[in-house]
Amino acid sequence: MTADAPRRRLRRSFGAAMRLGWQASPGLMLASAGLMAVASALPVAAAWASKLLVDGLAAGAVSSSRLSLLVAAVVGLGGIALLLNHLGGLAAAAQQRAITIQAEGRLYAAINAFPGLRRFEDPAFRDRIQHAERSAQVAPRAVTDLAFSLVRTVVTIGSFLAVVVAVWWPMALLLAAAAVPAVCTQATLARRKARTSEATMAQSRRRLQYQMLLTDLQAIKEIRLFGLGVLFQQRIAAALAETSRRELRTERGAALVQVALTLFGVVVTVAGAVVVVTQAAAGRLSAGDVLLFIAALGGVQAAFGGSVVQLASVGAVLYLFEHYLEVLAARPDLADGQAVPGPLRGAIVFEDVWFRYSEQADWALRGVSLRIEAGVATGLVGVNGAGKSTVVKLLCRLYDPDRGRITWDGVDLRDLRLAELRSRLGVAFQDHMTYELSAAENIGVGSVAHLADRDRIVGAAARAGADEPIAALPRGYDTMLTRLFSMDGPGDSGVMLSGGQAQRVALARSFMRDEAELFIHDEPSSALDALAANRVHEELEALRGDRAAVVISHRLAAMRTVGRIVVLDAGAVVEQGTHDELMSAGGAYARMFTAQAAGYQDERVDGPARGREGIAHGMATMGHGAGVPGVVHQWVQR
Repeated sequence: MTADAPRRRLRRSFGAAMRLGWQASPGLMLASAGLMAVASALPVAAAWASKLLVDGLAAGAVSSSRLSLLVAAVVGLGGIALLLNHLGGLAAAAQQRAITIQAEGRLYAAINAFPGLRRFEDPAFRDRIQHAERSAQVAPRAVTDLAFSLVRTVVTIGSFLAVVVAVWWPMALLLAAAAVPAVCTQATLARRKARTSEATMAQSRRRLQYQMLLTDLQAIKEIRLFGLGVLFQQRIAAALAETSRRELRTERGAALVQVALTLFGVVVTVAGAVVVVTQAAAGRLSAGDVLLFIAALGGVQAAFGGSVVQLASVGAVLYLFEHYLEVLAARPDLADGQAVPGPLRGAIVFEDVWFRYSEQADWALRGVSLRIEAGVATGLVGVNGAGKSTVVKLLCRLYDPDRGRITWDGVDLRDLRLAELRSRLGVAFQDHMTYELSAAENIGVGSVAHLADRDRIVGAAARAGADEPIAALPRGYDTMLTRLFSMDGPGDSGVMLSGGQAQRVALARSFMRDEAELFIHDEPSSALDALAANRVHEELEALRGDRAAVVISHRLAAMRTVGRIVVLDAGAVVEQGTHDELMSAGGAYARMFTAQAAGYQDERVDGPARGREGIAHGMATMGHGAGVPGVVHQWVQR
């Protein structure tokens, strides 16, 4: 980085923040600046009236009416200045609110424009986003505050300097000599503060994470059970101590510099005041001149000192505002295509797909080739970490393959419009969300266009088996599914669903898109009881119809109803076929299925008949959805 780079960065950030303030509300910005400019000129006029008043009293030759007029001018000008400052502050406050709305709106629009997940998995970029969030709230407002302050300073100093020059012109040179090093030093301090903030961001984010865990409803159970509160509290304290140590070191250096600058300013002021008083004692200046000079010095120092201190704080904010601009300028992590996907008539095909989450990570998928046929349910099977969820993420185009391609009826997914592609998917993730929204909205967000369609929401809930649990809630579908926010008061909060109920809501959310052409359900019944799982799988079968579907489930009995099973191991496809074909092959799928089925082989099971016949009847009655594999039925028949 060249020596001019920090200055260019500062100028770029200042200009961008000023443009943001202007675009937020040009009328309010002009009104604030105008009112403050006029208010800043009035103290100079009041000081001049004070000089005339003192000189008139000292001379004793001024009429009482003129003295009364001068007194009224001194008091009246001060009062008008206060009034204008108040009005200017009111306009500035309205401007700041407009700036906050504009800045945050642009930031979150930019964040929403990242179509994939890579940006959010990059720790450095997450730090940048956090800097951007902070500076979006602070920087544009601080810059406009500084701009208004500079308007006041320029008017005040310009007016008072004219007075200082008229009384004793060398004082202007002394003031300039004090001002130049102060400005340069504050700019340096601003850079140091910004660098300290950047260096401590990771610690601050880690501390924030621990703080959130200590109050998170999901985490609090284990925190209480395992006694993690003290551990996290200690880590919060350690992170805070580290950031405080660095910040204090920076603040200590800044304080020492400020003391030196202040002492130099005092010396300059005292020297000028002594010269002026000496000249007044010699009869070359009047008492009014002395009063005016001292008032001018005080005005110049107050205006300049306030702006310099403000410049230091704004400078640090501006260096961080660069992160805001970088987030706004960041390129999307996925390029959007131009083609509109047609109705899926053939298949979605993985062609030698390789993928890893970062260059340092192992391959999550290794040369995967498979077909997901329209009108066919495809099951993905494998141990944890085999790559099943990665296939789902690539199907949703949350990432792009590193090698190979995925096609939709022969068209590469990368060539399709992303929003159009995703609108054709109905997805329930394994790590589904329950939003701090009402039960109806938690389901309705599956198709935002139908968020207000209560009939559609209730229908989706019924298909997922969520209708009865939701109807039993205190406010039915209008119940908030959170305890973080009250509804009508502190005693009227929402509710937290059980794991199975929350999974049904997530399934209902995917059912909102009943026009989807590809349904993806990742462990759709993992949190459900046997009977509820059976019902869900029946609904999934009925919903699929002639559309494509991908089902992931560790309940391998669910695989008996799919048209094709793909077995993954260490990111590679090791087997493909129907349930019967894979069982006959005796490979990985057969071993997993048989191991799972062994848990149900018990001669003591009673049914309408006893022994093997009773077991067979019980297996057939419970069905595949209850997690009882059909192979057990075959076993008891032998």
